[in-house]
Amino acid sequence: MALDGIYLHFIKKEIEREALGARVNQIYQPNRDELVLALRSPQGGGKLLLSSRANSPRVNFCSSAPENPAQPPMFCMLLRKKLGGGKLTGVRQHELDRILFLDFECVNELGDATELTIACEIMGMHSNIIVFDRSTGVIIDALKRVDLTVSSRRLVLPNIRYELPEGQDKLCLLTASPEEAASRICDTEAELPLSKAILSAVQGLSPIVCRELEYRVREGASNRLDRSEMNRLLGEISKLKKAVESGGGAPCTVYREDGRPMDIAFMPIEQYGGYLRTAKGESFNSAIDEFYDERDKRERMRVKTHSLLKLLNNTRERIARKLSKQQAELERCADRESLRIRGDLLQANLYRIPRGAEEIEVENYYDPEGGTLRVRLNPAISPAANAQKYYKDYQKAKTAENVLRGQIEKGKSELEYIESVLDFIDRAETERELSRIREELTEQGYLRAPKGKQPKQQALPPLQFTSRSGFKIFVGRNNRQNDALTLKTAAKNDIWLHTKDIHGSHVIISCEGEAPDDETLLYAAQLAAYHSKARQSTNVPVDYTRVKFVSKPAGAKPGMVIYVNNKTLFVDPRQEQEEEPLN
Repeated sequence: MALDGIYLHFIKKEIEREALGARVNQIYQPNRDELVLALRSPQGGGKLLLSSRANSPRVNFCSSAPENPAQPPMFCMLLRKKLGGGKLTGVRQHELDRILFLDFECVNELGDATELTIACEIMGMHSNIIVFDRSTGVIIDALKRVDLTVSSRRLVLPNIRYELPEGQDKLCLLTASPEEAASRICDTEAELPLSKAILSAVQGLSPIVCRELEYRVREGASNRLDRSEMNRLLGEISKLKKAVESGGGAPCTVYREDGRPMDIAFMPIEQYGGYLRTAKGESFNSAIDEFYDERDKRERMRVKTHSLLKLLNNTRERIARKLSKQQAELERCADRESLRIRGDLLQANLYRIPRGAEEIEVENYYDPEGGTLRVRLNPAISPAANAQKYYKDYQKAKTAENVLRGQIEKGKSELEYIESVLDFIDRAETERELSRIREELTEQGYLRAPKGKQPKQQALPPLQFTSRSGFKIFVGRNNRQNDALTLKTAAKNDIWLHTKDIHGSHVIISCEGEAPDDETLLYAAQLAAYHSKARQSTNVPVDYTRVKFVSKPAGAKPGMVIYVNNKTLFVDPRQEQEEEPLN
């Protein structure tokens, strides 16, 4: 786990320094596992994130809070009622364990002063956020209620007393001496590797820190510590204790070879040598916020897009199977001329076909070489009826071919549309973008309309960029926005761009009567390549033309257009930070 007890100790110090005395301005619950407390004070404000997510539980100030749902959950409404306007009076930690208490002075409905505490328990999959009355210790509610069906050892339910989780038999460096800790480690080291012995003996250390201590202490691969290694171990623990007591830690992030953060610690990490990059953070809060921000953002979107992806992937597979069968049937229809020829040959030879014959060999006057053709017959019907049956089968195949071509064209168009929606979902970064995609799929009949009156959604503008020459460039976020941007918002002489034969966003250069320079055109093409399915590719073809040469066929799906008089640029995708969204 990245956040250990000592790292949490340093976060506690920073929260005390920056937010003690601040009041709760607003409370948000972005999802079932996270809370955000917006704090304000004369010195400024900040957003304190309390997370009980199994793979990233933590408490820290966050620079960008997760997006909020349109309707706040019941637990959030309860906290707004109980904690709104409360003053943060204390931040406590249970020894060096991963349990942080936030104490608040609040006022209840009757105007009486109350003391409430939020217990943030950072315990992996058992992490929880619990609110209780500090004076009585009675739980008001918890983010995750724990009843007898979940655990028989410790209940977390409203109206029962809060109890600390069962502790581990480890030494706390705030109360134990370095000699005691070193002695405990040596007693355990005979049975375990040194890093695991440290982990099992000393409270508040993560595996990466224990491995770092072993790296600094050990010289060889011996099973037991020699005298010099014992002295180094005692020295490292002494430095660790001093850093904890004086607040002298230094946040350090370890990055993988591909640039993604791998782990984080409260001390410099040297065990990887030059193989992995490490970087020192500005503060403990900012370091852990950056560490989890990108990963959590991807995880949140993965959870929120799961049902949509399942629906669209199933739909795509169904359409693909249907198209495959239709293509096979169309291939069979291609042989329909042979049916007409057999009917003609039977009609010309009716006089020589005996009733009840199963087949007959006739001269094939359609064959330039003058060969014969063996024609199968139904002995239960007359020769004339056999000829008419071949004519009827020919007409059925001819009609089926026309119908199949239309159905196949419609199926391919629908498959293209599904692929485009999947691309937009893959590139969606916020819940608002997903909401618009859900609305689009509901309009197209892929999703059922939700029952009851739905809250009004805030308008979602297109992405906006500005070239060096000052031209405004707009990028659609979904198919409906692509239609609106190209067919309604853009002027006839604006420039329209789109990746050639690749799903992506419509891009518009707002010309306002001026011709864009080559640099602006190249920049817009790079944006079109980035906001497409080819964002990971190079040398991406991007078509561009005037908006007046872009049209939408009758009955076409959202985002589907045709265009003429276009030219093509080959560019590498380019990511740029968008400007403030339009209102």
